[in-house]
Amino acid sequence: MPSGTFEVPHHHLLSCQFFYVLSGILTMVVDGQTMNIMAGTGVEIAPGTVHQARNDSDADIRFLVISQPPSHNDRIVAKV
Repeated sequence: MPSGTFEVPHHHLLSCQFFYVLSGILTMVVDGQTMNIMAGTGVEIAPGTVHQARNDSDADIRFLVISQPPSHNDRIVAKV
């Protein structure tokens, strides 16, 4: 994820997601609370939880997102 980019806040009805950071620092906003996820660590996002991945750093971030069940057609943009 390039520096300064972000996704829109959203949630999934069915999918549980796990974000695992390979390099850099991923900023996650989860239910309105901001947390920094360091390389070598991750965070699980339960279905129905509003979240947003952001890169607030000056460097690119590499991370994996694992969704179960797959999150295709299961993304609902949050009203903020």
